[in-house]
Amino acid sequence: MEPSVILADDYPMVRQGFRALLERHGVRVVGEAEDGRVAVRLARELQPDVAVLDLAMPGVSGLEAARQIRRTSPRTQTILLTVHSGDRHVLEALRAGVRGYVLKTQPIEDLHRAIIEVAGGAIYLSPGVSRAVVDAYLASGKPPADRITFRERHVLQLIAEGKTTKEIAALLGVSVKTVEAHRARMMKRLGIHTTAGLVRYAIREGVVSP
Repeated sequence: MEPSVILADDYPMVRQGFRALLERHGVRVVGEAEDGRVAVRLARELQPDVAVLDLAMPGVSGLEAARQIRRTSPRTQTILLTVHSGDRHVLEALRAGVRGYVLKTQPIEDLHRAIIEVAGGAIYLSPGVSRAVVDAYLASGKPPADRITFRERHVLQLIAEGKTTKEIAALLGVSVKTVEAHRARMMKRLGIHTTAGLVRYAIREGVVSP
């Protein structure tokens, strides 16, 4: 039997298109989500074999959703859909527990194959994604140090989406002072001195879409 899948993308037409194409291949799409928060809830409620997550979703990104799904629905494997093929993005996904990394430039057969392999316990990377650096990471179990932490990246995403410090604090369930501390550490580490600079960095690094 084909794996059960939920699809998460903030564009309804994209979700519907993927659903139609995957169902032609026999995949059982059991739910759709318009953002990462809903994807986490659906994974917990439906316990699908695989969650296919767009990387650049507002509020809760695909990467953050994958991390939460790993914690709340451990039987559900996750696949990220993205246009970014750089090693850093792939390694960051693996650190979050993602099992599949699929480029949107590939045909639907690539996503179908990823779903089958990930549901079976394998790691799947689209053609065009460098395998050497990933193999080195898997062999050593030690990813290279990142410039910002996972939580700082989520704060950065929300800043780039135009959320205020108070709104970010409410979304993350932390104090305003905590958000300000995350922002200050990021700016110091990255050598960025303005909010506009943080937004440009977020776009350049694929944290948000332009």
